[in-house]
Amino acid sequence: MTDTSLLLGAREQLIRGLQDRRALRDLPPVVEAQARRSAVLVLFGQRPDRMHLAPASVTAADLDLLLEVRADTLRSHPGEVSFPGGSVDPEDIDAVDTALREAEEETGLDRTGVEILGALPDLPLLANNFVVTPVVGWRTRTLPVCVMDHGETHEVRLTSVDDLLNPENRFTSVFRHERGDFRGPAFDIGGATVWGFTALVIDHLFEASGWTRPWDDGDLRDIFTLQ
Repeated sequence: MTDTSLLLGAREQLIRGLQDRRALRDLPPVVEAQARRSAVLVLFGQRPDRMHLAPASVTAADLDLLLEVRADTLRSHPGEVSFPGGSVDPEDIDAVDTALREAEEETGLDRTGVEILGALPDLPLLANNFVVTPVVGWRTRTLPVCVMDHGETHEVRLTSVDDLLNPENRFTSVFRHERGDFRGPAFDIGGATVWGFTALVIDHLFEASGWTRPWDDGDLRDIFTLQ
């Protein structure tokens, strides 16, 4: 029996994946009463060399994903790969507004070229006791991005989704905390490791959208120990 989702373009597959409310893999819980609210922008789009393709023929392999490498000098998550995003400001209208504002500030992204497809349920972030809303967007045209503040961001990357889906670039991260050892999906993108919250969101969207290729989740690699 044919899976009709395979006949859809990547954008429609992603929208369908956002409707999948199966639980994400658990992260250590935050203290809700003390948690700070934040949002990140999970932005997909057709790679510049794939912009000529008709929407129905665009596959996951034709996409890229906006990621950042955080500055090594930051106190919080130095050198880690993340989505653009940050804390909710009082003047923000909602989580979408927060995610777009942060992406503008961090990467120079023009929000008028972003279509919001939806959002995942709020997720806990172990460090700093955050509750994060992952807002999923789609670039409607080619949008230049760059590092806006080198004190916060080392690099801005439009990362190939095809590279992220490559089984050779996937493994299971192991990170240790006083509350126990935790395992989760991870990706190697040209020597940089995507793990933790960011990898969890990417892995879920790939799985829910029907993009995942078989990979060796038994390949365990220690990240570091959190105190």
